[in-house]
Amino acid sequence: MKRAIAYYRVSTERQGRSGLGLEAQQKFVADFVLRNGYVLIEEIIETESGLRNGRMGLNAALQECKRLDATLLIAKLDRLSRRVSFIASLMECGVTFKVVDNPFAEPFTLHILAAVAQKEREDISKRTTLALAAAKARGIELGKFGKEVLSQRNKEKADAFALSIKPVIEKIKSNGVQTVRGIADELNRLKVKTAKGGKSWYIQTVYSLLQRLKQLSQSKD
Repeated sequence: MKRAIAYYRVSTERQGRSGLGLEAQQKFVADFVLRNGYVLIEEIIETESGLRNGRMGLNAALQECKRLDATLLIAKLDRLSRRVSFIASLMECGVTFKVVDNPFAEPFTLHILAAVAQKEREDISKRTTLALAAAKARGIELGKFGKEVLSQRNKEKADAFALSIKPVIEKIKSNGVQTVRGIADELNRLKVKTAKGGKSWYIQTVYSLLQRLKQLSQSKD
């Protein structure tokens, strides 16, 4: 009998309560267990950032694996960590573990995958820092209030654009074109630019525009 203990990590308390991300991890593991003849004897769920190395839940899972001679199952490598050093230390702890979305990966491959994940996290952090600095330089107030102000500004811009396009939409409809797809095709034929200056209109874009115009019309009534 191949025994296994599953370890699931969610990054926030909100995710932990809602099951956001957790159900997907459990599905990965359940499918793997069923296909490979494991008996899942315990599931440990931890709410913790992947940036932190000290995790009580993971440590408990490792101890149980040692005690019961069980395999530790993780849905995806980033549910463990995005730090190469952390993954390397886990490989040396004496517990067999499998990343079920890549179960045949050798230690060398896992090191590479961890390095890529760490680089991705660092790049995201840099881009976020630069974006926040640029927003601050433009006079946008950061924090919760700043986000609300930015959201309101974006809404105002979207409303203004919708109203500017309204006469074109009405003209197209007056010519007998009533479907969303038909309106998108006509906007493309007329080479009307999108809100972001693009040249291609899609069904979802036109649908969102029509919904916004409808809301603006209702708010005036």
